[in-house]
Amino acid sequence: MFQPPQYQENDLNTLHQFLNTHNFATLMSYNQTHERIEAGHLPFILDINQGMYGTLSAHIAKANPLYEQIKQDQSVLLSFQGDQQYISPNWYPTKADHHRAVPTWNYMVVHVRGRIHCIDDEKSLLALLGRLTKQHEASQAIPWKMKDAPAEYIQNLLKEIAVIYIEIDSIVGQFKTSQDRPNIDKIRVAQALQTTAPEMSAHIKQHTN
Repeated sequence: MFQPPQYQENDLNTLHQFLNTHNFATLMSYNQTHERIEAGHLPFILDINQGMYGTLSAHIAKANPLYEQIKQDQSVLLSFQGDQQYISPNWYPTKADHHRAVPTWNYMVVHVRGRIHCIDDEKSLLALLGRLTKQHEASQAIPWKMKDAPAEYIQNLLKEIAVIYIEIDSIVGQFKTSQDRPNIDKIRVAQALQTTAPEMSAHIKQHTN
């Protein structure tokens, strides 16, 4: 990923928090048989205490062509996308002074690299699915639990999926949030994004002098 210095985010705690907030990622790997890049889209769970930079886990359908491919213990790339938004030059107060302003696109993204491994056992699957369920049902008035479904139904589904995990070798963030604009422009952009991109708006405010 091309990373101009002013947009780099290297704080590991910030990057981990981003992965937890935006845990639905695009997983990319190289298909050696067909000589092409393959991609899949999966929700991940982060364990910050496993490995130097953490470990990511997810589950994948065995019917997915990616499953056979990633069983080969290969290196993969994951992209986690946060807020992204078109930025109009009309938002910049300084535009009235010199008109040296053009449209751009702000975005917040984190890239993760690591080697992928597969685990095909019931205990690991149940543990992962339990954590995913607990995390995403937390906002429900009456959270759904796996035991709410018939045991036989769950058992049949478990046969069709496997756990994948990726020990993170590198993690880099790029938060392009109007760092190259004067403070007066940043303030106006943050105001414009309060509703459509609140995370980005907060990041701009946090980094405005």
